[in-house]
Amino acid sequence: MTVADGRHTRRRTRGGPSTRSPRRTARRETGAPFLRRRVNLLYLPAVALFAVFTLYPLVSGVLISFTKWDGYSPDRTFVGLANYAHLFTDPLVGTALVNTFIYGFGSTILQQVIGLALALALDRAVRKRRTGGRNLARAIVYLPVLVSPVVMGTMYYLLFSYSYGGLNDTVTGLGGERVAWLSTSGSAITIIVIVNSLQFVGISMVIYLAGLQSIPIMYYEAARIDGATGWRQFTGITVPLLQPAFATSIVLNLIGGLKLFDVIRVMTGGGPGYSTDSMSTLISKFYFDNQNAGYASAVGVALFVIIAVFTLALNAYFNRRRLEIA
Repeated sequence: MTVADGRHTRRRTRGGPSTRSPRRTARRETGAPFLRRRVNLLYLPAVALFAVFTLYPLVSGVLISFTKWDGYSPDRTFVGLANYAHLFTDPLVGTALVNTFIYGFGSTILQQVIGLALALALDRAVRKRRTGGRNLARAIVYLPVLVSPVVMGTMYYLLFSYSYGGLNDTVTGLGGERVAWLSTSGSAITIIVIVNSLQFVGISMVIYLAGLQSIPIMYYEAARIDGATGWRQFTGITVPLLQPAFATSIVLNLIGGLKLFDVIRVMTGGGPGYSTDSMSTLISKFYFDNQNAGYASAVGVALFVIIAVFTLALNAYFNRRRLEIA
């Protein structure tokens, strides 16, 4: 056999049929698509639940917003954009929109400040190995998150009630006069913001604590060697490296504040009048009290758009900040 014959033999071996078992090759060729199909089938329950409980109500609400409907009758009258045009001239929607922003941004700011302060205190205790009571403190702060907002609102209503409230009993016991805490819009809105912030501040605390504990301690040691003060370390190391935690906590709390419903419903019912209503409580009143489901759906779609716009804007801002820091 010549060298050329040998090369020909090697080329024929490389280009010839595979020496692998035909059964093994067939299993490999047919196994991957089959496995992918099985994995794709696992998505179906989640997709079905999302379609039934999220997508269908959203599409149905948008369609109802173009109609005049009492919410119960089988007959609906198509009115086009009339419900949306009425939104811009309705003073109740204007008041509710302002209150919604106060609830959303007020609660978010308070939760970030208090949650970050608590997380810094707990993280400082951990780094100094002072772990006594740390888990108990974290549990106490997070415990209200597990309580229903209706229960939380009822508890604080009993505290701030004019006739039977514990706070007024304390004031009168000290010789003062009873105060109508929930009878004026200013004080009622302030109390609702505080109650909502105290209930969900545990979420911010947990998010910030996880972010703080992921920062390597050598960064702080190097900064101390360079003479950086505690505030300089906070602004130069902690804040930049907490950008992902800021993004998660702010977006979650802002969404929760903008769609606040339970606490308002329990503590003031939107009163006095409509002065403490949010967009969410106004939707409930329009739908069930006024039997104007079409207009209530238009308000709901407007609230959805507002929340979506703020969420997308915040995500875009924090993603840009993250790229700048990186």
